[in-house]
Amino acid sequence: MSTAMPLLAATDLDSPIAWRAGVPVSAAQFLADAAQQAEQLPARGAVVNLCVDRYRFAVGLAAAVMRGRLSLLPPNALADTLARLRESHPQAIALADDPALATSHMPVLQASPAHAAATDVTMPRIDAVQPAACLLTSGSTGMPQPHTKSWGGLVLNVRAAAQRLAQVLQRPSLAGMSIVATVPAQHSYGLESTVLLALLGGAAFDNGRPFYPADIAQALQRVPRPRALVTTPFHLKTLLLAGVALPPVDLVLCATAPLSPQLALQAERSLGGPLVEIYGCTEAGQVATRRTVESEVWETFGELRIHREDGDDGERFVVHGGHVLSPTPLADVLQLDGPRRFRLLGRSNDLIHVAGKRTSLAHLNYHLNSIEGVTDGAFWLPSEVADGVVRPVAFVVAPALDAAQVIAALRARLEAVFVPRRVVKVPALPREPTGKLTEQSLRQLARMHFGGSDGTWPAQAPNA
Repeated sequence: MSTAMPLLAATDLDSPIAWRAGVPVSAAQFLADAAQQAEQLPARGAVVNLCVDRYRFAVGLAAAVMRGRLSLLPPNALADTLARLRESHPQAIALADDPALATSHMPVLQASPAHAAATDVTMPRIDAVQPAACLLTSGSTGMPQPHTKSWGGLVLNVRAAAQRLAQVLQRPSLAGMSIVATVPAQHSYGLESTVLLALLGGAAFDNGRPFYPADIAQALQRVPRPRALVTTPFHLKTLLLAGVALPPVDLVLCATAPLSPQLALQAERSLGGPLVEIYGCTEAGQVATRRTVESEVWETFGELRIHREDGDDGERFVVHGGHVLSPTPLADVLQLDGPRRFRLLGRSNDLIHVAGKRTSLAHLNYHLNSIEGVTDGAFWLPSEVADGVVRPVAFVVAPALDAAQVIAALRARLEAVFVPRRVVKVPALPREPTGKLTEQSLRQLARMHFGGSDGTWPAQAPNA
């Protein structure tokens, strides 16, 4: 027999669950808005939630769950992505808050205006096994891959995360915590650490998604303390380099790529609160955290455990227990220190071999981005080259440095075989809204600068 779980963790329905332009929205109001939106959903078909406003996204997610509809969360709203969704879900509709959004012949339902009459609201209870959200990752190739989450799995995941974060803050719970985020709600990290951390963890989120440093500072200023900033290494570095005045922040959450200890320490000094990194993946959800300035060791949430398996294709690491209802392989190479603690060595598909030596692109990127004057950078390894010798290439955003200076700095940090012969200066890297770079986008960037196709590198490509 399955278990029904409440839609919200809030026991006091008068408490804020969100902030809109600095104005609190109560849990009771949220339930009323979700019920109104649920009435407008069709009886059949998945809901492609494209709402940019985080509050309208959350209302749409809750409405779909209440109606037993699956929410599809794509990595973007590009016409090709939506056309593929329409092929696999022919009855799907798009829920949007942008009237001008083109959805490739997919029916569009405009998100309901907020603030329905909040009278006589009741707390919905959702079957734990009900499929609630299907996250569609862009992946290294850009081809969306579906990962469906049950309501019960999401509840267990977020409860474990909320408990861990409350311990960091030395608080009994996250009640009263205000969240400002630079990441979209459609991404697994943005979904879990903003919308669901409010619905299921007791916090309250700001409805916006500020990008520019001044906008982030303004968004933080308009919500009350204690407040948390949910961001990525790329967004955090940009924020700190901008030099804007920042209000005190009680907690910083960071994910999507490993963070350097130097940047973590700078963030804690500038913002005033502890910085916690979250390790996870779309397949398993949030898995572990670390306090970056204190240790490189990650500790799993709650009942989650990790073990190593050896197979024909080599070693792999599998997480199980807690909210991970079936053992799930991780895409990373770990160094285990027991079933709950580990060090992250790099992604299994991130490991590269050059002249008989092995390292990871994450390791190379770490050192590239630690160079003073480099505001953003990424290594890329061609799949083949004309002369038969594979050498890494570095793309950098470094207005005050030339290629020779970047190479010289890398020689002091890396083994000689990993120092790039070519450093390509660019005005910006083609990052996704979460700050991620895909193999496909880097391959296209290389093609723009040097020509070739399918990763083939020309024999004579000059430094830029």
